[in-house]
Amino acid sequence: MKRSIYIIGLASILAFTMSSFMKNGVKLVDNDPSSFLFDYLEIKYPEESFNDFIYVGIQRQLLHYFKEGKLFKSYPVSTSKHGAGTEVGSNMTPVGLHVIKNKYGDDVPLGGIFSSRRYTGRIAEIQHEAVATGKDEITTRILTLDGQEEGINKGEPNDSYERRIYVHGTSEEGLIGKPASHGCIRMKNKDIVELYKLVKPGMNLVILNN
Repeated sequence: MKRSIYIIGLASILAFTMSSFMKNGVKLVDNDPSSFLFDYLEIKYPEESFNDFIYVGIQRQLLHYFKEGKLFKSYPVSTSKHGAGTEVGSNMTPVGLHVIKNKYGDDVPLGGIFSSRRYTGRIAEIQHEAVATGKDEITTRILTLDGQEEGINKGEPNDSYERRIYVHGTSEEGLIGKPASHGCIRMKNKDIVELYKLVKPGMNLVILNN
């Protein structure tokens, strides 16, 4: 009797685990948020296409890249140490719908430092320990973000593009996975190089304080 109960219990756990990683018979990437995300996006932004897009979850400090409606790759990130918010001067990470406006850094070497979206010719010393250096260096690649929601992240005074909110590489790689930025979305340098090759201007990017 006990053995039968044990087998039934084990089968139930296995079925639950498989359901967490399978959707319509397709294996999903770990931490796949699509079970709730597509329903939300369809209701919130009914006129937008979410076939190829990026989703950033602030609470989990993860960036997810979706390709052809399926989760293709996930990356750890660092959003603002001040939390989520759209006000100019807040140094917070803005929420809501954005598009990738432009890409910068095609030929910049790994760790190359930007100033005003231009490569300075200098290479950052990458800090791999979880230590704040006091530097807010923008390195390797930049994706600029343009807010799409009037009064939230588009238009004065809360315009994400005017606030210079980017997805970019950082010299503080040891802090990736924790809120640490001044508003931007930081990535490890090798990760931003990979993502940079996958995305193109005009692609939707949604940030949620989930």
